Amino acid sequence: QVQLVESGGGLVQAGGSLRLSCAASGSRFSIATMGWYRQAPGKQRDRLATVYSDGSTNYADSVKGRFTISRDNYKNTVYLQMTSLKPEDTAVYYCRVVTTEGYEYWGQGTLVIVSS
Repeated sequence: QVQLVESGGGLVQAGGSLRLSCAASGSRFSIATMGWYRQAPGKQRDRLATVYSDGSTNYADSVKGRFTISRDNYKNTVYLQMTSLKPEDTAVYYCRVVTTEGYEYWGQGTLVIVSS
C-alpha cells in the first residue's frame, strides 16, 4: 500500500507561481510513473504531466511551457512547478503514482485558486 500526501496549493494572483509536492510513503514499493492531474468544478479530471522512471516527461498542451514536472527518487516525491498561472488553472490538483507492479494510487488533492 502506498500513501500519497500533497502540499503546496493555495491562492495566487494571475501571473504568479506555485510549486506542488506529492510525497509517497509505504512499504516495499517501487514507483514507475508519477503524474499530475487537475479537476475544475463541473469538469472531468485532466492529465497535466507525467514523469517516467527514466526521467522523461510528457505534458498536456494546456500547460506545456508553463508547468514543469520533476521527481526525486530518493524522497519518492514528485513536484509540479507552475508558472504564469491563469484563472483557468483554478482546480483541485491530484498526483498519481503507478508502481512497477502496476498498482495505481491517487493523492487527496490540493486546491489551487488563481485570482484575476
